[in-house]
Amino acid sequence: MNQIVFGWEEWVALPDLGLVAIKAKVDTGAKTSSLHAFAIESYGREGNRRVRFGVHPIPERPDIELFCSAPLIDQRTVVSSNGESELRYVIATSIKVGGETWPIEVSLTNRESMQYRMLVGREALTGKIIVNPNESCVQGELSDSLYEEFPLPRTQRNLKIAILSREPDNYSTRRLAEAAEARNHMVEVINTTQCYMNITSRSPEVHIDGRKLIGFDAVIPRIGASVTFYGMAVVRQFEMMGVYCLNSSHAIGCSRDKLFAHQLLARSGIGMPITGFARSPKATDELIKSVKGAPLVLKLLEGTQGRGVVLAETKKAAESVLGAFQGLRANILVQEFIKEAGGADIRCLVLGNRVIAAMKRQADAGEFRSNLHRGGKATRIRISKEERETAVKAAKALGLSLAGVDMLRADDGPKVLEVNSSPGLEGIEKVTGLDIADKIAEHLEKNARARTTRKARRK
Repeated sequence: MNQIVFGWEEWVALPDLGLVAIKAKVDTGAKTSSLHAFAIESYGREGNRRVRFGVHPIPERPDIELFCSAPLIDQRTVVSSNGESELRYVIATSIKVGGETWPIEVSLTNRESMQYRMLVGREALTGKIIVNPNESCVQGELSDSLYEEFPLPRTQRNLKIAILSREPDNYSTRRLAEAAEARNHMVEVINTTQCYMNITSRSPEVHIDGRKLIGFDAVIPRIGASVTFYGMAVVRQFEMMGVYCLNSSHAIGCSRDKLFAHQLLARSGIGMPITGFARSPKATDELIKSVKGAPLVLKLLEGTQGRGVVLAETKKAAESVLGAFQGLRANILVQEFIKEAGGADIRCLVLGNRVIAAMKRQADAGEFRSNLHRGGKATRIRISKEERETAVKAAKALGLSLAGVDMLRADDGPKVLEVNSSPGLEGIEKVTGLDIADKIAEHLEKNARARTTRKARRK
């Protein structure tokens, strides 16, 4: 390092934390450097502990808010200049001043009421640094406009990820949490239905158990069908807060409304079994004819995992089932039966713009539903280019970044049955041997921007 002259205050950068400009007070009377931080949380496994925290780097700009993470190296009791002692987290990071960069240790404390967001102590002042107490900003001026001019890149730093799930011990939820934690991300599993929201135009918030959920970079929605409406509202609120959601609230809603989903797929020219929908009993005969007659499949719009799906092998049976459902005022789709599929379907898992895994599900003898929850048997399968393109196109039609696309192999090409916005991972991971949860965590790293929020400035 070349010799550097510091004044009693200097503009510095902490590049490892994404902090491009902080005006710091240089204090040779203080041993340890300190940085303003709020919402401080430690996480990670033993031997790889980290700290995550928020920073308002510019005192005059509370609208600039960043969340950072760094290796945790210690917890120390620090005595401030007014004689008060405080147990603080100490992190390792780097400091950049005047074109030179070197490692330092920094303690984290709330300096919201202080003039300077950072204090540079004597441990950070190497033998090459000379402090001139009569000078100010010897190493030049920086500006808070740097946060506008050079927005943080898609982060390789550690993320804070929320998994919205009512079942923390569910296989998929556990695997997603384990995979993200293995990549040094901070993960919190949040019960969707226990969240409550403060809905305002200036500062939307999500709360749970009396605390505000802040600092999240990404949300993985695992929204059960029975709580779709409320789950979509929670996801939408995170979206309003500027948090990246793996599947948007709108896309989840499109996939859960089976009728609307089929309409969107049809509009995109995606192959499906011929599908009809009617409310009036007078239309029953024409509805059955429209799907090439019996045998045919009837599906409740609200059904999941094969529930509410009936195979009517004769026209009489179809008329009877339709009449019963219409009497209950249930909404039901009537669908062509693809006999050549032989009770088997294909589950393609789409992530981003590609199929990352596929399996074939075969129904038990005497059963036409191949769902694993119904006793279906799964095997790994190689899919065709057409099937791959169809799966990606189906997920895209509904706006889903992560989707389980179920399709049948028909004589005239693949036919999409359903697109699932919360696909289970257990069956497909075990059958394919792929670490799909890790691929999802990697996808979040590429798509969740570093948490840089510029809140509306109050006049």
